[in-house]
Amino acid sequence: MKISYKKLFNMLKERNISKTALKEAIDLSSATLAKLSKNEPISMNTLILICNYLNCQPGELIEIERVCDENILLAKLKEEKAIKLKGGIYHQTQIKLAYNSNHIEGSRLTEEQTRYIYETNTVGVEQEPANVDDILEAVNHFQCFDFLIDSALDTLDERWIKNAHKILKSGTSDSRLEWFNVGEYKSQRNMVGDTPTTLPENVQEEMAKLLFEYNRIDKVSLENILDFHVKFERIHPFQDGNGRVGRLIIFKECLKNNIVPFIIEDDLKMFYYRGLKEWNNEKGYLTDTCLTAQDRYKVYLDYFQIEYK
Repeated sequence: MKISYKKLFNMLKERNISKTALKEAIDLSSATLAKLSKNEPISMNTLILICNYLNCQPGELIEIERVCDENILLAKLKEEKAIKLKGGIYHQTQIKLAYNSNHIEGSRLTEEQTRYIYETNTVGVEQEPANVDDILEAVNHFQCFDFLIDSALDTLDERWIKNAHKILKSGTSDSRLEWFNVGEYKSQRNMVGDTPTTLPENVQEEMAKLLFEYNRIDKVSLENILDFHVKFERIHPFQDGNGRVGRLIIFKECLKNNIVPFIIEDDLKMFYYRGLKEWNNEKGYLTDTCLTAQDRYKVYLDYFQIEYK
């Protein structure tokens, strides 16, 4: 529980009374005014002075807000994972995240095929043959998400990122290529579309710099997470799998920092790509896309009665 003076400040605004005017009228100290601004407790005598000045009751000025458990969603995901609950938020997130993230990168599995693989541990092929790598990467993504949940509160570092990549790409045809470096940074140059990425010999240094700058942020916001994502994708540290690892990082860091996570669905793909490309010029493109995705995930949270900020 925490105190909120939102009602007080709304009343002052309605009556065209500034904070300075309130301070001078009842001789409030600067420290007390700062406490009000920070929603910190004040003395009962001070509260009575304010009530007398505004001719109101304490309940018209303050309210007690329930603080949502910092990791209520994470706790729910861990609980449902542990008991293997079917049909819950963990179950739905596994399927939606694996399908959409893989589909963005070219997987030809349908959402129903992805669901069938997850729910039955078998492959359902009706007409077109399914690509083995698509199947493996779907299964690997399920394992990646479990790894994410188990380590969501861990510091984001090079080891975590490389482990996620190793889980994602293990057993695929890429993993059998000697130069591919599963779970390690790329050895060959690559491009995103027609855009060059960081050269292999510079990846280690650039990733170290990116992680250092990110981990020194005191209170991580959604903008910080998206900024990291854009820079990560521009470095493109792995030979393949960068987008999926990057989106797993977003989900992890949202969970860690009590921000509602989200899934970039197929119909948001082009807006997502535009947001990545234009981030330096206009942050709103990517931010708005992710907020739309966040609103969609909130629908699930509301249905399963999972509180969020």
